[in-house]
Amino acid sequence: MFTGIVEACVPVRSFERRGGGARLVVPVPGPDWDARPGDSISTAGCCLTVVELIPDPSGTPGMAFDLSAETLYRTWLADLGPGRRVNLERAARLDTRLGGHLVSGHVDGLGRVVEVVERGDGGWETHFEVPEGFERYLIEKGSITVDGVSLTVVAPKGRRFHVALIPETLRRTTLGESRPGARVHLEADQIGKWIERLLEARR
Repeated sequence: MFTGIVEACVPVRSFERRGGGARLVVPVPGPDWDARPGDSISTAGCCLTVVELIPDPSGTPGMAFDLSAETLYRTWLADLGPGRRVNLERAARLDTRLGGHLVSGHVDGLGRVVEVVERGDGGWETHFEVPEGFERYLIEKGSITVDGVSLTVVAPKGRRFHVALIPETLRRTTLGESRPGARVHLEADQIGKWIERLLEARR
């Protein structure tokens, strides 16, 4: 599980297609990162497993992830290339403050940026459109994860909603690079999905 509070935003070091899947390598964000092979890392909102740590005596070591064909099909990660930045978050511990909300790292759908409006305080108002069927999870002031970032839904209407992004969020995440037409990973609130599933079972 994750919380949607991005710990680091790093550029892709390499992205190599392998058969139907791919190998992704990103730099370890810093010396305080204790990632090891087998650890789960939210990468742009997708839960990926570290398969290898790549030493680099002359610089920053890298973390390698293997992406399946299914992952590439359901996400925009196939569009990655060297230099493109991704949001990273390590799995939450039981003693972690839950600053965001419960996030599994399993992408529920691909949305797109519709409009970006700059506000006078340096923040942005970013508007999104969700895929058909996802709109049932859009609740005013509810939680949603966009590319791994825990956000609050504002003014949902049909398949659209927007969020208010403060300058700190724009600086620390890839949301500051969003432009109209860009695809984003969406994950609905876990509690809402659990309640929906239980009600379906009762019916």
